[in-house]
Amino acid sequence: MTDAPAPTPAPAIRDVATRLIRIPLTRPWGPDVTDIRVVAVRVRDADGGEGHGFSWTPSIGGAAVAALLEEDLIPAAVGRPAEPGIWHELWRHVHEAGGGGVTTIALAGLDLALWDLRARRAGTSVTDLIGRRHDRLPAYGSGVNLHYPLEELVAQAERWVAAGFQAIKVKVGGPDLAEDLDRIAAVRAVLGPDRRLLVDANQRWDLDTATRAIPALAEHGIGWIEEPLRADDLAGYRELAQRIDVPIAAGENLHTAHRFRDFLDAGALQVAQPNIVRVGGFTPFLEIAHLARERGVELAPHLLPELSAQLAYTLPETTWIEDVEDAAFGALGALVEPTGVTVADGWVSGGPPLGLGIRFR
Repeated sequence: MTDAPAPTPAPAIRDVATRLIRIPLTRPWGPDVTDIRVVAVRVRDADGGEGHGFSWTPSIGGAAVAALLEEDLIPAAVGRPAEPGIWHELWRHVHEAGGGGVTTIALAGLDLALWDLRARRAGTSVTDLIGRRHDRLPAYGSGVNLHYPLEELVAQAERWVAAGFQAIKVKVGGPDLAEDLDRIAAVRAVLGPDRRLLVDANQRWDLDTATRAIPALAEHGIGWIEEPLRADDLAGYRELAQRIDVPIAAGENLHTAHRFRDFLDAGALQVAQPNIVRVGGFTPFLEIAHLARERGVELAPHLLPELSAQLAYTLPETTWIEDVEDAAFGALGALVEPTGVTVADGWVSGGPPLGLGIRFR
């Protein structure tokens, strides 16, 4: 019996280029979020292979992400193998600038480009490279809509129902709980009794306010309460989980597997919502998904459906994919060509035949 040949090592990273892009939002998410900033990342290896990834922020911090890539990450990456497995070495390299946040957002651009390159090298999509388990997944309609007048919010809910969504998410956390309750009641009336209604407070409450507000909102049948407290308040989340019966969802502002482990082990979350870019790319996201699976916690990727769906197809569990109205890259006209990921009749399906298929104009 002969030994199997050793795998051919990946060629080295030859160079990395970045480009900071401002993409105006069709509907601003608020007075301070009128666009999204993308740092497009192109990696080339010593054999001439090319991969494309990106980092992303809503308005704030795009230039800082681009600077960290140019000044610290790219010099450390060039010469290393052009494989996603270098993620942890690079994370250690920039750790003095912060274990997460700008550092992990910047790392995502390289990680996604390296996954794209690896899949292109294999002649397949990233989904099929990792291992496809789903051809379609349920999507929920979502909106950054706390600033919408009631009639506009109701009209948005009506659009989601007409589009076939079986779950939708709206914002709460205004200064007047009675107004929040009126808005949720109006949306529930549009949805009827059978569709899932998810609620997001966007870190607007303290512990006592959340304790009062959530049972009142629950009278309208809510599926989860998202980010009721400041994202880093582990003690508060742990205490709130003891006080209420509604599942708590959070994680879009947790940036490392270590931080997710803290929240999961504390019983502070029932729905984990990692954002692929904020945690640093596919490599750490897969680690976080494994943690959630081990602890029996629901996983729901945050935002970026054209990216999130491609990775969620590879997970053993069925996950909900968030589709924010008028905010997908394709809807904003930001891409060179469609990714093939589509949302129709409440389901997300499709994807690119090769790599990630996400390249920006």
